[in-house]
Amino acid sequence: MQINADKSRQVAEESREQFDRPSFAKGLYMGAVDFSLIEPLPSALHPERGQAFLPQLEAVLDGIDPERIEAQARIPGEYIAQLRRIGAFGMKIPVEYGGLGLSLLDYGRALMRVGVVSPAIGALLSAHQSIGVPEPVKSFGTEQQKREYLPRCAAGAISAFLLTENDVGSDPARLGTEARLSDDGSHYVLDGAKLWTTNGVVAELLVVMAAVQPHEALGREPAGRGGITAFIVEADTAGITVENRNQFMGLRGIENGVTRFRSVRVPAANRLGKEGSGLKIALSTLNTGRLSIPAMCAGAGKWSTKIAREWSAARVQWGHPVGKHQAVAGKLACIAASSYALEAVFEVSARLADAGMKDIRIEAALAKLWASEAACTIADELLQIRGGRGFETAQSQAARGERAVPVEQMLRDLRINRIFEGSTEIMHLLIAREAVDAHLQAAGDLARAGSSIQDKARAAVDASGFYARWLPKLAMGAGSLPNSYAEHGPLAKHLRYVERTSRRLARQTFAGMARWQAGLEMQQVFLGHIVDIGAELFAMSAVIAKTTALPQSPSGQRDSAQDLALAFCEQAAQRCEEHFDRLWKNTTRTDGRLAADLLDGKFQWLEAGVRDVSEGTGEWIAQWSDGVRKDVRWPYPEDA
Repeated sequence: MQINADKSRQVAEESREQFDRPSFAKGLYMGAVDFSLIEPLPSALHPERGQAFLPQLEAVLDGIDPERIEAQARIPGEYIAQLRRIGAFGMKIPVEYGGLGLSLLDYGRALMRVGVVSPAIGALLSAHQSIGVPEPVKSFGTEQQKREYLPRCAAGAISAFLLTENDVGSDPARLGTEARLSDDGSHYVLDGAKLWTTNGVVAELLVVMAAVQPHEALGREPAGRGGITAFIVEADTAGITVENRNQFMGLRGIENGVTRFRSVRVPAANRLGKEGSGLKIALSTLNTGRLSIPAMCAGAGKWSTKIAREWSAARVQWGHPVGKHQAVAGKLACIAASSYALEAVFEVSARLADAGMKDIRIEAALAKLWASEAACTIADELLQIRGGRGFETAQSQAARGERAVPVEQMLRDLRINRIFEGSTEIMHLLIAREAVDAHLQAAGDLARAGSSIQDKARAAVDASGFYARWLPKLAMGAGSLPNSYAEHGPLAKHLRYVERTSRRLARQTFAGMARWQAGLEMQQVFLGHIVDIGAELFAMSAVIAKTTALPQSPSGQRDSAQDLALAFCEQAAQRCEEHFDRLWKNTTRTDGRLAADLLDGKFQWLEAGVRDVSEGTGEWIAQWSDGVRKDVRWPYPEDA
């Protein structure tokens, strides 16, 4: 399918949601920080439900052997049965449809616990509930669809979300799977194939994204404009084949496959929303669905902190525990402070999402972006502290008579989070698009490629009014006043830094807009640094909000939490300054020329002297064949 950049951009823009609700994170990028949007933190919803469920979940997790999952690369059926018994597949489903009705906060706390024991089980539960059938049906389904599918999902009918294809990742305009409306309008016929279908090998229900062609009125269905459309599909429908169970460097127990559709009949009643609304449904689902990743990253951070503390005290070199040596102490400080920040970023984002009063698209995206990067850094630092034992498998350590600590597995399992549900690079572009939205609206044709000189002239006049009002506000603010935020005690200086740096960030964004105008979207490195600065500021704000909300207690937890918060804010501020330095002082131009020459084959001589063992094993991007392959799916039995 030949799709140009303009068409891809149009599809993406049409799928963006528009909100008039306030957004704390958006204010960060516009130099208009409003801490009242996150302080005081919203109260937890239905905490009694989480208090009742989490002990049941912990009891089940106590009986799960993660080494068995890693060794067999499967989640045993009896584990699934136990999770079904306590309602773990219906954590986010409302009570009236048979679910537990947990808040996003308690759902995430559950995933923290699950992910530490088995990231594969965490992936299965989160793919089912965060992006599988329950979430889009709950948000966009008809009442009939809710009553038909949500109770089944809550009872443990595993679901999967199918969007990605061999040649379609973050560019859904290229979607090749098609859905044709039947002549009588009673059903659609699906043809195509989907790649990397998490849970697809064991799923009973699927959400499938397919391209519908525009059509005239047919039967009971009115004329449709077509477009990417979402369908609820029974996985055992004739014509569906799971052709491969994929294997990865981590998450060895994940049930991820390739699913083929050959003339699959789907009732028109199983369409979710209108024709053409599929991508908007997918993106909306991800707004809160992405929070499952920072939740599990926070769990990994907590475990890493424990292992780092215990090991660094037990291991002695040159007469001192290794944690007393400065080089290791810096890593310990990073692990502990970042782990505290991971929990804060998740909790603040989840509480905001539960409250439902704010636009949290950027917050959720930032949480996913920042958490996935921070967790990988933590895991890598922990592996370095553990040395050879960090690189050694837990099974090998146990065979030698030592404590089985699966650090290398954690690093492998966490790595996918920088790709899952939007890679870091795509998240940079997605967040940047939302962050500079006000500039794009103000600039109008100035920021549109192909605009005429006359259009640009008119747009310049219109934009001048916006910037005449906005730019003066960036000169001074609460962050420049030494007594601002005094009620936050020692943390006040860091709130002043956030406010001051937010205005600085907005000025730099404006400078980029003024320099590149319509070409700004191509400056992906510049935008990446802009987004990362905002991500660090958001993490700092979340840490301060969480710390401020902690009650005073005899254990002194709030005081020690404040120590972690102060350390994290210092570390984050240093990272912000490094990003600012690289906004304009970088090797982007040289890198671009070098990459172009590399692609043109100028440096092929550099590759001489080695043998590429992958040559001849297949195409870079496989072409779908019409040949029928063996169906490899294996749905979990009801009672294992």
